[in-house]
Amino acid sequence: MTTGRHAGYPVYKGLQQPLVFQSFKGRYIYWAMGSVLTGFFSAVLLTVAVNFLAGFIALLAVSMGGLLYTNSRQKKGLHAKSKSAGVYIMPSRLSRRS
Repeated sequence: MTTGRHAGYPVYKGLQQPLVFQSFKGRYIYWAMGSVLTGFFSAVLLTVAVNFLAGFIALLAVSMGGLLYTNSRQKKGLHAKSKSAGVYIMPSRLSRRS
């Protein structure tokens, strides 16, 4: 895969694409990992404090809830921002001298 006048050097296309892991892209990989780790630690705490069943239910609820939330946020876009409607007119701070 060589192009341009540097015919001896390989050019890798797609280096500017976000990292993808198990359908999660970019920063949402960290969100998904945090959801799973939070579910794991809550399961450990509830297993020790209550019983195994409570820990297992907490693992499923926290992990799946976090992954579903992360997936829904990802569908809105990698750089999701609130889009408020309207026109904003900023007054000029410069004064006109005649």
